[in-house]
Amino acid sequence: MTHPYTYIDPNARIAPNVKIDPFTVIHGDVQIGEGTWIGSNVTIMEGTKVGKNCRVFPGAVLGAIPQDLKFFGEKTYVEIGDNTTIREFVTINRGTEDRGKTTIGDNCLIMAYSHIAHDCIVGNHCIMSNSVQVAGHVTIGDWAIIGGVSAIHQFVNVGQHTFIAGGSLVSKDVPPYIKAVRNPLSYGGVNSVGLKRRGFPLEQINHILDVYRTIYNKGFNTTQALEFIEEELPATDERDEIVDFIRESGRGIIKRFTKGANDDE
Repeated sequence: MTHPYTYIDPNARIAPNVKIDPFTVIHGDVQIGEGTWIGSNVTIMEGTKVGKNCRVFPGAVLGAIPQDLKFFGEKTYVEIGDNTTIREFVTINRGTEDRGKTTIGDNCLIMAYSHIAHDCIVGNHCIMSNSVQVAGHVTIGDWAIIGGVSAIHQFVNVGQHTFIAGGSLVSKDVPPYIKAVRNPLSYGGVNSVGLKRRGFPLEQINHILDVYRTIYNKGFNTTQALEFIEEELPATDERDEIVDFIRESGRGIIKRFTKGANDDE
């Protein structure tokens, strides 16, 4: 199922039932899982593994070397999970010696013109709308939705089940289960609609709300809020995940919106 105008390196490993359209180039040391479709004018470079039943649309470039001056040609990789769709002109760079690979999970949708830089980890069921730009070393949790034309600063962590509004500049960590909105990017409440769609019961959502009311609405500083949560709120997986995420944040988390706020506050 390969068009005669397609070039496939003899060392590439192409599974059965893979369809590759014309004018695409597949380099060596590439793996493509069964049932995947690769559109025309796609370039898949060394060290790239594409899972089963994926769709890669025309113009995408997967596995190019990092845009990082600290990269000196070390052997690194891109790994893309099963059932993931990569739309037109998406670029995904392979890793550096830091993590060794860039990883995209299963069942993701990466829309047109998005860029995912070196050493990123993108979870399962994530959606990136058109022209999302993700710098190096970013981690994005499962079920995250990133609005179009957003830019995520290097080393930022985005928690699972988050929703980030379109056009956002993400320079701080975004804790799990919340909406991030406005400019500068701020806490916009719990992502209750998304959680309901994914089967979270109301009691569980309300408990997450209680955690974030403590963090953002009670006037505590971060240390005080986390101590109060651990002492006063029932222990659940979600509570502990939020607390651990904030404690481990290297860049600090986004704040509650304050009229007239700026990035230095």
